Amino acid sequence: MSWQAGGLTIEILQGDLTQQDVDAIVNAANNDLELGGGVAGAIARAGGPQIQAECRAIGPIDVGDAAITGGGNLTARFVIHAASMHLGGRTSADSLRGSTRRSLEIASDRDLRSVAFPAVGTGIARFPLEECARIMVEEVVAHGRKPSSIRQVRFVLFGAEAESAFRDEANRQLVAPE
Repeated sequence: MSWQAGGLTIEILQGDLTQQDVDAIVNAANNDLELGGGVAGAIARAGGPQIQAECRAIGPIDVGDAAITGGGNLTARFVIHAASMHLGGRTSADSLRGSTRRSLEIASDRDLRSVAFPAVGTGIARFPLEECARIMVEEVVAHGRKPSSIRQVRFVLFGAEAESAFRDEANRQLVAPE
């Protein structure tokens, strides 16, 4: 299912983020850029050790910021690491909003056209799913109002509950699905 937000097409689906054929996938990262469990662990396993090596050369970064590395063995050329928490900490609304915004800015600065996001902060960092969906969709919609190279944002979610939360939020904020 897809929605329009300015020049962006937004897609929401269940799936494996690491298998997405997009320019960049977004990692739900900690500010130390250590790829441990959850989404980060899946990216590390699928993408290979070069992603963690690049992260160690960059990190740490501020909570609420983001950084970009190569995609290693992934189909995606890049991984954007959205630092929504401290290592072992929790995600806040402000850090989620900031790291989502920075991820989109970095993608646009690199002239990327397609980006796939998970539900950042809802796993290990225990951020509420519905609030995550609201904030992330708001940030994507706001980005769609500005000049940007990005043409497609895909939310690739784990499980029916997350997919439903993001679909409900997209229906609230955007025109009816195609």
